Amino acid sequence: MLLIVEDDPAFARTLARSFERRGYQVATATGHDQLAALLATGARPSHAVVDLKLAGGASGLACVQTLRHALPEARIVVLTGFASIATAVEAIKLGADHYLAKPSNTDDIEAAFARMGGDVDAPVDGRHSSIKTVEWEHIHQVLVETDFNISEAARRLGMHRRTLARKLEKRQLR
Repeated sequence: MLLIVEDDPAFARTLARSFERRGYQVATATGHDQLAALLATGARPSHAVVDLKLAGGASGLACVQTLRHALPEARIVVLTGFASIATAVEAIKLGADHYLAKPSNTDDIEAAFARMGGDVDAPVDGRHSSIKTVEWEHIHQVLVETDFNISEAARRLGMHRRTLARKLEKRQLR
C-alpha cells in the first residue's frame, strides 16, 4: 500500500490515480490527524509520499516522524514546493528516505523509492549561493524551528508578518 499525505485534493487525486495505474493500492490523508487515524486502523503502507507544507501551516515533518516510528521499513519521500536545505536536512533526520522538490512526477517518486542509499559519485559543484538563496534558506530554517508559525518566524527574523507572508507567496511553487 502507498500512502499519500497531501492537503491539496486535486493533486492528491491525480497522484493517487497515477500510482493506481502502476498497480499500487493507494490511501490518502490530508494531515497528521488523518494519518494517525489511518495507522490506528492497522493500515501498514510500505511506501509514503508526504507533502512538506500542509493546510493551516502544519508541517509534514510531523507526519514523517510518525510514519518512521510506526513503520520502520516503509519508504518515505517528502515532496515539496518549498524546498530548502534546512527542511531537507530535518526531513532526513526525522526518517524520510528522500526529499524531492515540486514539480516531480510519478517516475521521480518511484525512482526515489527504489534508491536505497546515497550516491558517493553525486557531483559536488563549486556553485556559490546567491544572497536570495541564502535568505530563502534562512527563512525556511526559522520556519522549521517555529513549526511553520508565520507570526513567530517573522518575529525571529525581525520582519513584519505581512512581509514574510509576501516573500513566501512569491516563492510558492504549487
